[in-house]
Amino acid sequence: MLIIECNNIEKYYGDRLILEIDNLNIYSEDRIGVVGINGAGKTTLINILSKKTQPDQGWVKLMGNAEYISQLDEPEVCEISNEMASKFGVARSWNENMSGGEKTRFKLAKALDNDSMIIFADEPTCNMDIDGIELMEKKLMEYKGALVIISHDRSFLDKLCNKIIEVEKGRLKIYEGNYSDYSKQKLHNKQREKFEYEEYIREKKRIEGAILGTKQRINNIKGPPKRMGNSEARLHKMGGQKAKANLDRKVKNLKKRIEHLEVKEKPNKTANIKIDIMDSDKIYSRIIIEGQNINKSFGSKIIFKDAEFTVYNGSKLALIGPNGCGKSTLVKMIIDGDNSIKLSKGAKIGYFSQDMSILKGSLSIIENVMESCIYSENFARLLLARLLFKGSDIYKKVEVLSGGEQIKVSFAKVLLQDINLLILDEPTNYLDINSLEVLEDTLKEYDRTLLFVSHDRSLISKVADHIMTIENCKIKTFNGTYAQFIEKKTKKQNEDVNMQIILLQNRLSDIIGRLSMQLKIEELEALDKEYYEILNKLKVLQGN
Repeated sequence: MLIIECNNIEKYYGDRLILEIDNLNIYSEDRIGVVGINGAGKTTLINILSKKTQPDQGWVKLMGNAEYISQLDEPEVCEISNEMASKFGVARSWNENMSGGEKTRFKLAKALDNDSMIIFADEPTCNMDIDGIELMEKKLMEYKGALVIISHDRSFLDKLCNKIIEVEKGRLKIYEGNYSDYSKQKLHNKQREKFEYEEYIREKKRIEGAILGTKQRINNIKGPPKRMGNSEARLHKMGGQKAKANLDRKVKNLKKRIEHLEVKEKPNKTANIKIDIMDSDKIYSRIIIEGQNINKSFGSKIIFKDAEFTVYNGSKLALIGPNGCGKSTLVKMIIDGDNSIKLSKGAKIGYFSQDMSILKGSLSIIENVMESCIYSENFARLLLARLLFKGSDIYKKVEVLSGGEQIKVSFAKVLLQDINLLILDEPTNYLDINSLEVLEDTLKEYDRTLLFVSHDRSLISKVADHIMTIENCKIKTFNGTYAQFIEKKTKKQNEDVNMQIILLQNRLSDIIGRLSMQLKIEELEALDKEYYEILNKLKVLQGN
């Protein structure tokens, strides 16, 4: 069923054309992910589709009611049902003191509480931990309406979407499938463009070679010999002129063939970034960070109690866990040199945090980066170009940059310092997918020790070879990839569930046996009540 129809849309900011859409239809079965670089017009697009914003030209028809989840807006309805509050683990009433993750869960609960035909969501996974994101995925997968979601979380888009809309230079391009399908199609298109460009250059060079050879033949046409008679010379000249005319025609035809060739632009070549550690700065200790008897609390809330952990030299370790479990606290303790944590001799920490404190707003991008860079300016420019700061962009003052752009500059500055231990605290917030993938590729190639806090499952999956979690005030480390960690965790959860089922079934058998005995009314009623409670628990555990 058609839910949204729009035609001849144009939207300007000042005299700048932000969006130009010939036509776009959205149907009830569509679950669309919207991607594009920061500032491409993604939010403007869903604002127009949801009729929050009016286009300057064209029209939009929205059939049925819609819900909109945004990080910026407060919900109009500030209460949700008890059922939804319970499902999402939030209070029934909106409260400004809720955490960012709680606010997002509340907005999602409110959106699902109403009988809407379509949900729009603008970066709904921001401020959410992995458990919160997976809860959101589960609930949106159960939702029967259409979805239009802006997100930089590639795993999220993979799970939920059957279409991807790419916003680039004000135009829309639609790809069938989820984000992984979109990536494959983009890669195929790039390979096709490269092949077509090479074929175009090869054919052009072949024709140019034929033109050069033909011109050489023209130059080699000789005049009549000196001893030749006038009549013979005239005949010789006429033959030469005829041959020259034929060759001139051939040159002209060959030039026309070049003119008629479909011109193919040279595809942009992405340079690889590999930051090699200098031999003099390498750490040869097996252990680079070690924590023992770690204790930390804030008031009555205990964060760590007799915790310990080890980070091995050269490992790439992802620190994950629910919001508020102590991830950033642990990072801060390492940075501040807490007495319970020891660093290897010679360790030089490069620390990235969300506060952007290492940047100077009055300096340009390149000035900020070069201030502490130990590599050549050409190499710094190469990294900045990969992060989409190209040409004169590097001379922009940091104070005029967006939040996402400042994060990229901060990351580049940290990476190019004299360091051998890189610590990143939530480096992916506010980054568009293109920049995320550059960050990912750079960290994959990074040849030093890396400790990073993140809720981006794609980044964790592709970069980390160790997983660290904080559970019950203790720090646990898993030696392996995120996929292996999840497999082991799932197996453990299944074993725990099976054990619970066995215990409940045994208790059920015991109750059935006792119900056949002669007991007091009160005892029979209590056993009968417990019987049905256990039956309900078993149904939940067995997925019935």
